[in-house]
Amino acid sequence: MKMFFCRYIFAFFAACILAIPVPAQKKGADIRLKTVVIDPGHGGKDSGCISRDGKTYEKNITLDIGKRLALKIAKAYPDVEVRMTRSEDVFVELENRAVFANKTGANLFISIHVNSVEKGTTANGYSIHCLGQSQRKGNDLYSKNLDLVKRENAVIMLEDNYETKYQGFNPNDPQSSIIFSLMQNAHLGNSLAFAEDVANAMGNKPIRNSRGVSQDPFWVLWRTAMPSVLVEVGFITNPDDLAAMRSPEGRDAIADNLLKAFGVFKVRYDGSMQVEGAKAAPAAVPEQPQQQTEPASKQEEEPRQEAQQPAPEKVQEGPLYGVQVLVTSKEMAPTDPFFCGYKPVMVKAGKMYKYIIGTSHSLKEVKKNYAKYQQKFPDNFIVKIEEGKTSPVH
Repeated sequence: MKMFFCRYIFAFFAACILAIPVPAQKKGADIRLKTVVIDPGHGGKDSGCISRDGKTYEKNITLDIGKRLALKIAKAYPDVEVRMTRSEDVFVELENRAVFANKTGANLFISIHVNSVEKGTTANGYSIHCLGQSQRKGNDLYSKNLDLVKRENAVIMLEDNYETKYQGFNPNDPQSSIIFSLMQNAHLGNSLAFAEDVANAMGNKPIRNSRGVSQDPFWVLWRTAMPSVLVEVGFITNPDDLAAMRSPEGRDAIADNLLKAFGVFKVRYDGSMQVEGAKAAPAAVPEQPQQQTEPASKQEEEPRQEAQQPAPEKVQEGPLYGVQVLVTSKEMAPTDPFFCGYKPVMVKAGKMYKYIIGTSHSLKEVKKNYAKYQQKFPDNFIVKIEEGKTSPVH
């Protein structure tokens, strides 16, 4: 049975990967954020979460916030095409939300949802989710986010012929989510960057509490071929959060926060091609400085270790600039084929590893060579490295 399950998972994974339409990018094309897809969660026969008094539905909150955000982006950024997976109270299959985003060739996917708990009213706050298996203790598939992931993925079961369409994927079975640990999201770096932008922009108004950024196996994020985040804007089961979401002013404030995050992300996304007037943005989340020195006993062993596997280049004194091409929970050798022959600088951030290529003390020099890196690493952005920390460059 175990062998059969593994074979099924790998076959399923391969079939789905081949079915994802990835928009072609012209060589040397101008890199700009031209299209954003806003995805109001649930809709139609799928009401999503419901308030304790039965008067407020998640599907209505997400649609209202989504429409407000779409209008705000269109007004503030007339050069951006804004598309919505739904603009009225209709049911849209989970798979079709991702397919729609892929077919539009979107540069960013924002899925809006509302959280809830079965018992109690104390749980509160907003959270931002990117694709993946969380690396934090107590925050993985088998702990606190399991119910949330199961609930959002369970929309699948409302669809016709879901057993055939999703090839046996069961959102209620944690083992089915093993598929999400078998792949590396090509857009994880930019997804995490935008998630941090959202966390900063949301602040403490109108929803007071931040539950932070986490990586979780949401189907709709896995199937999108672009930077993607899922935002749980608050708890419908918490009186304070619910009051904010029921209020037109509260929903408008949430949309304003998402607009602000979009603006920060777009400046960084577009600004990677601009040489003049660039500014370094502060790091969104405190990171663990990379250790510069090691015990003497460790240093004595270095020659033998380097002979087996060369260590990534050490971060120099003073600020460096470079192109971040990968964020992953796995430490990789600098000779890994992924880096296409470039020797990366590795910066450790908590349990994640950030890899930066083309480093230089001259920001102008990095921007001059950016187009060359863009051809091989389409999901990247310029960062500043200082004291073992990275921050995106606007």
